[in-house]
Amino acid sequence: MTLDVIVLGAGAAGLMCAATAAARGRRVLVLDHANKAGKKILMSGGGRCNFTNLYTEPANFLSQNPHFCKSALARYTQWDFIGLVAGYGVPYHEKKLGQLFCDNKASDILGLLLAECERTGAEVRLNTSVQEVATVAGGYRLLTSGGALNCQSLVVATGGLSIPTLGATGFGYQLARQFGHNVLPTRAGLVPFTITDQLKALCTELSGTSVDCIASCNGQSFRENLLFTHRGLSGPAILQVSSFWAPGDTVSINLLPDHNALDWLQAQQAERPNAELRTVLGDLFTRKMAQLLCEQWFESRPMKQYTPPQLQALAAQLSEWQLVPAGTEGYRTAEVTLGGVDTREVSSKTLESLKSPGLYFIGEVLDVTGHLGGFNFQWAWASGHAAGEVC
Repeated sequence: MTLDVIVLGAGAAGLMCAATAAARGRRVLVLDHANKAGKKILMSGGGRCNFTNLYTEPANFLSQNPHFCKSALARYTQWDFIGLVAGYGVPYHEKKLGQLFCDNKASDILGLLLAECERTGAEVRLNTSVQEVATVAGGYRLLTSGGALNCQSLVVATGGLSIPTLGATGFGYQLARQFGHNVLPTRAGLVPFTITDQLKALCTELSGTSVDCIASCNGQSFRENLLFTHRGLSGPAILQVSSFWAPGDTVSINLLPDHNALDWLQAQQAERPNAELRTVLGDLFTRKMAQLLCEQWFESRPMKQYTPPQLQALAAQLSEWQLVPAGTEGYRTAEVTLGGVDTREVSSKTLESLKSPGLYFIGEVLDVTGHLGGFNFQWAWASGHAAGEVC
């Protein structure tokens, strides 16, 4: 069986690419070893799918080649995908910070992608594994569990290593290496931290407690919520900085993002000299958290009893809490994979390999990783569309 295009991976990027290519009249087949298309789409955003971000721009992406993402993002924007969503009548809302979520469920997004494939004539074949890929005259030959297939263009949309329970494998990286591509070191991104030192007890006691903060690491800062867990720290602020963290690095957390900590403490001391520190902190945090912070860091006593140096130390602890995570939860819970196929060996305009004509790489398999908040989906749509226009 000979096709114009075979897309490996029925995820966000792969389905977008398939529908785009088929709309040009190309005969397209999508292959996936899973029993269901778009599993990662279905579980994303707590089941509501944060499908793009109103404020998408290249600065929201990490790559060793930071200019690479600009071309595709400029040619298929968040507004283009929002138009597609609106065209299918999918209700959505902005949650915060430009993050767009489905009103109902993530299957609305998967449904429109599959409908686009059906409309354009792209076939999606599930439960099909690929054993071997080789170059042949005029394209590629694949040996699959469903037989041999030939194609002119082969698109690798296999994703990264994140959440292996959904079927993630390193197959895309294996193919890239087979055809002479460099694969940059991969690691878990947008992932919770684990804590094993004396802070573990605090995290366990406060498990489920969420607090607004500014988390910083290696020159990057994000204001979002922090969530204490039985294993350590999670929440949007932590997931964001995790992509910039390396083992041994210090993470700084400002628990008073709306205040100058020292000014606030001095004002509390002047206004409420007889109030205990845990009572004062209880106005900003839960009573339990205020109590535990005092047990962890401070001796709780009436505000009037703290000297100026002691107030400065309190302020520093609250606004510059320094901690060194033991590690991360790894690919098991990571939302994305950092690193991947070196983009310096791929065309930024067409996403075609510069080493093997007719071979394309799109989506998460590439060394392009977005911030939390819908940016990784927008990269999937943009890169899939860019390849689909030419493959």
